[in-house]
Amino acid sequence: MLEELQFDLPEHLEAGLPPEARGLRRDHVRLMGTDRATGHTVHARFDQIGRFLRQGDLLVTNDSRTLPAALPAFLDRGRAAGGAQPVEVRLAHRHKRSWTVLLKGEPGPDGRRAEVVAEPGDRLLFLTSPGPTSLGSPSAPLEALVLAPHPYLPFLWQVRFNRLGSDLLEAIHQLGRPVRYSYAQGAWDLDYYQTVYATTPGSAEMPSAGRAFTWELLLGLRAQGIGLAFITLHTGLSAFQVPDIDRLHLVGEEEYSIPPATADAVNRTRSLGGRVVAVGTTVVRTLETVAGEDGQVAARSGWTRLRLTPDHRLRAVDGLLSGLHEPEASHLDMLAAFLAPQPLRRAYDEALAQGYLWHEFGDEHLIL
Repeated sequence: MLEELQFDLPEHLEAGLPPEARGLRRDHVRLMGTDRATGHTVHARFDQIGRFLRQGDLLVTNDSRTLPAALPAFLDRGRAAGGAQPVEVRLAHRHKRSWTVLLKGEPGPDGRRAEVVAEPGDRLLFLTSPGPTSLGSPSAPLEALVLAPHPYLPFLWQVRFNRLGSDLLEAIHQLGRPVRYSYAQGAWDLDYYQTVYATTPGSAEMPSAGRAFTWELLLGLRAQGIGLAFITLHTGLSAFQVPDIDRLHLVGEEEYSIPPATADAVNRTRSLGGRVVAVGTTVVRTLETVAGEDGQVAARSGWTRLRLTPDHRLRAVDGLLSGLHEPEASHLDMLAAFLAPQPLRRAYDEALAQGYLWHEFGDEHLIL
């Protein structure tokens, strides 16, 4: 992370409650707008975002739906190991036939969960009750086989479940709860971790930049002549809660899909002089993964490990709507691809001084 962007985040600026629990509508959180050319910042309410957009602009959003990705289980090492150990399994990344997961032990006196080391061949036994599958036939209790440690993400394990597709998703929804961190005040239902347009299940954590949108606001923007398009990128865990590992900002492989209609909308917007505004860093990663040197975007599906840095030349994206990121978050490097470090630091200093709120339930920042 850039040295210029280091800062201290006071605890009282960590949004522990969703805005609805603070007496606000989703789209009544605060919005700070920063001009890419001048670094000048202005302040508004999120439902006034149309002030910063113009006819012919295109908003590209991530329609991935958040899973209840924290699952209670027992780690079974076999009879020789003396029984099964209670663990929390956090889904990190989905692959074609397997998942990457983080294993956490039971909470200690300070509430923290220690990392759990597994071995290939161990089994994870989940607490779901057998029931009918989506095809109507009885299903076996949910289990997963530990295949191997992740090749480059320490403390993560590759596992294979004994269910696939919709049957696995049904079991996850029966058993799991949303991943939440220490700043969250209370256990909020999964609906609080969804955007209003989320459709395709697969994210371990909410693509939170779009949380403040309501359909009323989106329809109003469309009436203003602003386009709306969707990609899908299934987000992994944003933090492993292992300080030495989180400081490395390791980037996992994430699955994405760009439909033809979205590729056409991006290319048409650029050809007509409009601006492509990514709603969230996940959208930036997706579009920049597939963009050619000329900024043209192709419809494509795949997996990306692209990590954007301050020296990245943006090819497909002109602006970014995002939440406010922690002082050691790798996302700050990506933001520096839109805005030079000094004006970005001034904007963050202003957000701190103005009492903006951080994290997925917090306020928003538009760089355009």
